[in-house]
Amino acid sequence: MGEATEPVRSVPTGAPDRIELRALRVLGTHGVLEEERLRAQPFEVDVDLHAELSAAGRSDDLDDTVDYGALCQAVADAVAGPHADLLEHLAQRVADAVLGAAGPRGLAVDVTVRKLRPPVPHDLGSSAVTVRRRRP
Repeated sequence: MGEATEPVRSVPTGAPDRIELRALRVLGTHGVLEEERLRAQPFEVDVDLHAELSAAGRSDDLDDTVDYGALCQAVADAVAGPHADLLEHLAQRVADAVLGAAGPRGLAVDVTVRKLRPPVPHDLGSSAVTVRRRRP
């Protein structure tokens, strides 16, 4: 019979790990037009949180990672919050909220905010802005 081998123990590469949230839909009243200020419309948000997750990989303990439920709530609160004329401003607000919710493990974030019903006279599926922000 063959010899038993030791399990391989991986080590972090030095590059940050990533938590991904995809297609979180939240209603908000954002946009320049008066009708966008008055009637809530759906927005879709994608988040890539760059974070240090190696402790969680070793421990299997929620306290050693970033709770993605808390991240979703931070995004939802930011989008449902006060009016923003521009998607750029809304994406910045979401990025700040995600980094705040992530705590010190969150190193940087990429946020895409999509307006699913953009008010343009063309057959446009969505309009979007993506921002990348990092902890100072």
